[in-house]
Amino acid sequence: MNLDYSDADRAYRDKARAWLADNKPKEERPPEGDPAAAFDLAWQKRQYEGGLAGPNWPKEYGGLGLTAVQQLIWYEETVRAKAPSFGMLLIALTHAGPTLIAGGTEAQKAFHLPKILKGEVVWCQGFSEPNAGSDLAAVRTCGEVDGEHLVVTGQKTWTSAARQSRYQELLVRTEPGSERHKGLTWVICDMTTPGIEVVPIRTMFGESEINATFYDEVRIPLTNVVGEVGGGWAVAMSTLAFERGTSFLRDQLSLADKVERVIALARTERLVDGTIAFSDPEIAHALGELKADAMALRAMAVSNVARVDRMGSPGPEGSMIKLLVTQAERRLNDLVGKILGPRFLDYGENRAGNQWTFEYLWGWVLTIAGGTSEIQKEIIADRVLELPRSR
Repeated sequence: MNLDYSDADRAYRDKARAWLADNKPKEERPPEGDPAAAFDLAWQKRQYEGGLAGPNWPKEYGGLGLTAVQQLIWYEETVRAKAPSFGMLLIALTHAGPTLIAGGTEAQKAFHLPKILKGEVVWCQGFSEPNAGSDLAAVRTCGEVDGEHLVVTGQKTWTSAARQSRYQELLVRTEPGSERHKGLTWVICDMTTPGIEVVPIRTMFGESEINATFYDEVRIPLTNVVGEVGGGWAVAMSTLAFERGTSFLRDQLSLADKVERVIALARTERLVDGTIAFSDPEIAHALGELKADAMALRAMAVSNVARVDRMGSPGPEGSMIKLLVTQAERRLNDLVGKILGPRFLDYGENRAGNQWTFEYLWGWVLTIAGGTSEIQKEIIADRVLELPRSR
């Protein structure tokens, strides 16, 4: 595989770098709530107005129609510039939008895609349930067909940004008595519909961006179904492929940047015995291994996006990057704890108190968000390595 950048790739990098230097927000993103949503929407709107939004979305749906490699270049440049990430628009930009492009009706695309790209709406995800986290085949929230509507009753959990969201990608069981992946339906839920109650969940960060969401006979038009009634499993797998194939690319790039920050930290911080952390052979060796891991993961990411360009959509290989990034992130965070010693535990009331401790706590979230590490291993074994299932 040729890993050289083309002239078009290099020209796009120059354009992205120059634009980000002039346009990235100078103020810090608020940590949560309506102020954070307003910040994220304004940043997306600025990208749209600058002609940089939707790098790999098709031109007919408002995107730039660029290659997956050029999308990777955009992510690289945003990390390099320390520009904001997706924030509350993660679901809209990397899940819902691509899923609608792949399987939505023309009416659904025409209505929703411009709103997403222009930074007008926040989306959330209604997949996980109290007894069906990463095991989506165990979903029990029901959607009963009643005339031209689905009547939805049940509960979803870990619904990030639900209070700020206008729309939700919602997975419900629409065939009574169906089991596992049969009888599920993927539907667009307007979060202003009567019967929806959102209850915030306070996390170990001291924040309440995630929520429990309850549905009490919520009537959703059948025109909001993506794909077919009962065909939601295939649509959901498409959604998760986009999630693991694109949204985690930024996590991989952020890891490489974080390794460099920790190396710089180790060159100045002293251990409890007074020595410079980087002079400790064990710490220096661990940092060398982590830098090598970050470089290897970048090569995997480039290979993966090249495969997307050939195949047209992400494959299960994204699970390998997600799993390995999560594991490397955990090891790096543990190493920061060793470098900082007792100061590492001084989190305060929010992430502003100690960013390193926040990143350590967030590393635990990464082992669950987007499918647990155990689920990623199952996907790799089944769909990448094609190993036989255990009896």
